[in-house]
Amino acid sequence: MIKDHVSLNFDTVLLTGPTQKYSCKSFYRRFWRQLSKLQKLILYLLASVILISLLLWFIGSTKNLEELSETNAIKLPQATIWPQNVKVNLPNYVDSVKINEIEDVETPDQKEQIAAPISNDAANLPSGEGIQFTPATGHRQTAVLNAFKHAWKGYCSYAWGHDHVKPISRKYQDWFNLGLTIVDSLDTLWIMNLKKEFDEAREWVSTSFNLDHYKDVNLFETTIRVLGGFLSAYHLSGDSLFLDKALDIGSRLMPCFTKSPSPIPYSDVNLISHMAHSPKWSPDSSTAEVSTIQLEFRDLSRSTGTQNFENVAFKVSEHIHTLEKPNGLVPIYINPNTGKFHRGSEIKIGARGDSYYEYLLKQWIQTGKSIDFLKDDYLEAIDGIITQLVRTSPKRNLTYIGELKAGSRNFHPKMDHLVCYLPGTLALGVHYGMPSSHMRLAEKLMETCYRMYADQPTFLSPEIVYFGTNTDVNQDMYVNINDAHSLLRPEFVESLWYMYQISGNTTYQDWGWLIFQAFERHTKVAGGFTSIGNVLDPEDTRPQDMTESFFFAETLKYLYLLMSDDRHMLSIDKYVVNSEGHPLPINNR
Repeated sequence: MIKDHVSLNFDTVLLTGPTQKYSCKSFYRRFWRQLSKLQKLILYLLASVILISLLLWFIGSTKNLEELSETNAIKLPQATIWPQNVKVNLPNYVDSVKINEIEDVETPDQKEQIAAPISNDAANLPSGEGIQFTPATGHRQTAVLNAFKHAWKGYCSYAWGHDHVKPISRKYQDWFNLGLTIVDSLDTLWIMNLKKEFDEAREWVSTSFNLDHYKDVNLFETTIRVLGGFLSAYHLSGDSLFLDKALDIGSRLMPCFTKSPSPIPYSDVNLISHMAHSPKWSPDSSTAEVSTIQLEFRDLSRSTGTQNFENVAFKVSEHIHTLEKPNGLVPIYINPNTGKFHRGSEIKIGARGDSYYEYLLKQWIQTGKSIDFLKDDYLEAIDGIITQLVRTSPKRNLTYIGELKAGSRNFHPKMDHLVCYLPGTLALGVHYGMPSSHMRLAEKLMETCYRMYADQPTFLSPEIVYFGTNTDVNQDMYVNINDAHSLLRPEFVESLWYMYQISGNTTYQDWGWLIFQAFERHTKVAGGFTSIGNVLDPEDTRPQDMTESFFFAETLKYLYLLMSDDRHMLSIDKYVVNSEGHPLPINNR
């Protein structure tokens, strides 16, 4: 019980000198009674503010604890503190986890972990529904399956319900608070026949997926990961729960379109307030982002019968079609207020430009090759890439794709790993009737992307490489230390899968197997797989303690499909795969 005041009686006095005495009473007389009414009022107000703040803090803390309980948040173990000499110890630590023995590995406090929740409703889903995929065959595909199980086990133990797992510290990271790894992994779980894990993920989606966070999300990332993940899970499993969730998230993303003064959407939106806006760092949107949402919104419209989703998303493509594009190439920034490209911005096929070209082709395929301007813009863009951006290195004649700098538009011999999606897209286009010369370019780019891996001591590609432009350079491909990190990206293994499915050439399988083994050697830890900061030194890889959701959604999925004895296991004649690796059905309209 809290009282209004406390009365204290002292039998002794506190003496600071022979004649000075102080007590509570003397304090009252000497200090409080001398204050003016205004001064007393100020002190009363200050005390009230402090008390109210403490009360609100107490209520907020209690509410947060309740929310954690309601969302099945796990009790995380104490973080592992890595020693100062991690660069020395890590290789031995990673190598101790042998390939194909992943299920035998126990983390030190494995028994204390809380397993992913599952209910009877999820466990009793009819087993015969949905598209059925054959189980893993052969030691390579089985090894990839085991790698996924190992990574998934780490996520479930340390980050269940959160966006990303931090597999070294055994913590989690939240970006949008949408359980990105779970949603991004749904179709991978289904394709790999991990039905128990799929049912556990479904149960979380059913009971704990929550959009009522007052938080801004990025339109592009949420579309390709969450909307695309739900739609793909719906088409593969036949479970309408995922379509319901797709409709909910799609509806909440709509203000990006409806509140923009032009057909170009804003980049961000708050899922509660529905306030849409440009990113904090610029008034512009990324061209790749606004032009890489059409597959998902079109599929949402055609799956629900609600046409508005397709209409607003496709207006973006129609609008960009009308803009002036030098040689069919697009600057990487576009303004939603004016609907125009940012003057002088870079032109490149890497970050912020890449998937514009991918979605021209894939939209055309998705609609049964029925929209001519998409095909025409794609062909013009590939011609522009060939004439403006393609070069060869001076020593080994490696074909690469450079960039045009902002403002001057001078050529820059820099190539992102992200560009390695392009050979797969080129091959897909040839499969659907594009010129055979595109396949020759794809094959040359595949060799260069392979060298981006094989030239490194870790056999893992850096984020960016540079090329020499004359014959007196020591290396025709080199890496700056600031660009030497690997985020476990999927782009090259994606292209390997396309090339293998289309050509049947098992060399692409062999290349993928070498890359997979490098992931095992240099990025595997007890809690999963981690991005690394340095691919240039096997003894100093600098683990970054992060596993992006695309490692589950794309990298391991493409490796699994690539290692299948049936190269048409996921047929590109039936599905078009979005930029996050989520297959969506092809329509003939």
